[in-house]
Amino acid sequence: MVRSPSLENVGAGLVYRIGSTATYKKLFRYWYPLMTKRLNKGDDVQFLNWGYEEDPPLGLPLDASDEPNRYSIQLYHQTATQGDITGKKVLECSSGHGGGASYLTRTLKPASYTGLDFNAAGVEFCKERHKLPGLDFVHGDAENLPFPDESFDAVVNVEASHIYPHFDRFLSEVKRVLRPGGHFLYVDFRNRDGFGAWESDLANSGLRQESSRVINEQVLRGLKKNSPRSNELINNRLPAFLRKFGREFAVVDGSWFYNDLERGEIDYRAYHLVKD
Repeated sequence: MVRSPSLENVGAGLVYRIGSTATYKKLFRYWYPLMTKRLNKGDDVQFLNWGYEEDPPLGLPLDASDEPNRYSIQLYHQTATQGDITGKKVLECSSGHGGGASYLTRTLKPASYTGLDFNAAGVEFCKERHKLPGLDFVHGDAENLPFPDESFDAVVNVEASHIYPHFDRFLSEVKRVLRPGGHFLYVDFRNRDGFGAWESDLANSGLRQESSRVINEQVLRGLKKNSPRSNELINNRLPAFLRKFGREFAVVDGSWFYNDLERGEIDYRAYHLVKD
């Protein structure tokens, strides 16, 4: 069945339904800077991921300033705590608007945390918005990381790798920049017809898989909880002709991506891999 083009969450972007990931990457050279400018008028939008909630609720203790972003924060927390990043040198590939980087720096206390992103406008926003000791942001490509070999103890990647034109090249770069014993802490999704290639690339990455789990139900709860706020942002920040597009981008309750996740046409998974 042919489906209409759709986008991910106020979070990571247009996926398979527009064609090749190379086409996607060219399109989002323009889309992401536009979203950065549109979404960060007035109250800033710091998170671009789908969200996570358990049943009963996870109940992660949060500061009042973090509470509006609870479900996105909980996805970051669940990703990063698959390993231990306290006192470690951490790289996040595709750090978006930096909310996750800020939260993890403040709460899990890495020695340093570097957020890298392809969106130069987003990187500039992060540098102005998230000024914390040990936290920095750089512009760069996840498939060609601008860092020496064995530079980091952990690499974090939240809901971004599905858009990389060459996922295997990204995994090779992760392995290269990790020190021996380093952790790759990772969550993302794929359409059902992409499961085999996804699993094959991970198996051939040279990284040892410590754990994996499907978190569709938890992500759906997070999306449902996030939907009222996402709709409010879309209605307030986007012109009328972009609002339907924006609702798909934000994966609000009832969107194509939401429905595909609910039907099992998409798997959302959490992985912890280690470099031996």
